[in-house]
Amino acid sequence: MEVLKIATAGSVDDGKSTLIGRLLYDTKSLTSDKIEAIEKVSKKNGLDYLDFSLATDGLVAEREQGITIDVAHIYFSTPKKSYIIADTPGHIEYTRNMVTGASTSQTSIVLIDARKGVIEQTYRHFFINNLLRVKEVIVAVNKMDLVNYSEEVFNGIVQDFEELRAKSDFKDQKLTFIPVSALWGENIAEKSSAMSWYNGQTILEHLEDLKAEDFQEESQARFSVQTVIRPKTDEFHDYRGYAGKISGNSLKVGDEVTVLPSLKFSTIKEIHFFDESFQEAPAGSSVTITLSDDINVARGDMLVKSNEIPKESRVLDAMVCWMDNKVLVPGAKYVLQHNTNGILAKIDKVEGHVDTNFGTEEEVSSLYLNDIGNVKIKLSKAIFADSYKHNRANGRFILVDTQTNTTAGVGFIK
Repeated sequence: MEVLKIATAGSVDDGKSTLIGRLLYDTKSLTSDKIEAIEKVSKKNGLDYLDFSLATDGLVAEREQGITIDVAHIYFSTPKKSYIIADTPGHIEYTRNMVTGASTSQTSIVLIDARKGVIEQTYRHFFINNLLRVKEVIVAVNKMDLVNYSEEVFNGIVQDFEELRAKSDFKDQKLTFIPVSALWGENIAEKSSAMSWYNGQTILEHLEDLKAEDFQEESQARFSVQTVIRPKTDEFHDYRGYAGKISGNSLKVGDEVTVLPSLKFSTIKEIHFFDESFQEAPAGSSVTITLSDDINVARGDMLVKSNEIPKESRVLDAMVCWMDNKVLVPGAKYVLQHNTNGILAKIDKVEGHVDTNFGTEEEVSSLYLNDIGNVKIKLSKAIFADSYKHNRANGRFILVDTQTNTTAGVGFIK
């Protein structure tokens, strides 16, 4: 069954957790004891309705404060698809959590409170979705019941958001605007009779109609070797396979490939997935590849088509989201993890702090927790990388603190 990965974004009290809880309820993904627990706590809190946010806010602090703090991954399914939702916090203090949750998502739901409209936090959420090149974004205008289901209010928010969109350089992104009331289930899984003026799909209908090809990026094939498979059994005495995940584009038997960084070349002899063989494997496939020639390939190496070799560089210009309490300053040293390849790296220069309203860049010499900025990084050895815009998998990296092993930052190569 096809799996769709979704990230949510929205400011405090916009209703993210309620919307997800309603989706779980309407798709019959909540167990009877969970529903009973929600009913009990809702009554205890003096509510005359079911508080569906209780279905997702797992931390005690989240339930007490009514906010989302950590990234929660929620699973549900319909007869048509399986879904994984990354319920990410919306507050500026948890920007790093939102980047983490959205980094592997195929689509995003950005919530807006109909009473407040497009606010500063909306800029940040939309900017991060652009930074991560999320192609499909649903803008859910929530709490329409509190503005009397006004079409005029909805259209005003759409217009304001389109003005924000005009500042983006990611023109392949598709926006879908849906007016909803998560509390009462309006336009979540069922059409709203109170908003007859809206002729579009519900959120669930839209998610059900999204197809895998909607998220495919047109880029060059990259295969990072995660491990070398050598069974050394009587049946597979001389077998040597390379296991990893394909990104960017498909690979097929007979393709001439170059091994990076050694620049040795060969052709793909076989493509295996467990005990099956394939002539071609699409991007996103985790497979084992064998080559026609017995050449040295190790973990951390990358296979690419010989006419599609990426740029080799020892200096990276990147946009970095800083995720550590320790301040990022020039001269600091980290391990840069690029795919399966770890390289010693030094921060050469912090060039500026990025305005998440798509505005001007502020010149700074350091980055603090949750800051996003442009950074120049020098590497101890060259890597073969693409820009993040052209290949998401081969254009991103993380910075790991060598003393604490903390993931200190995530970067996107320009």
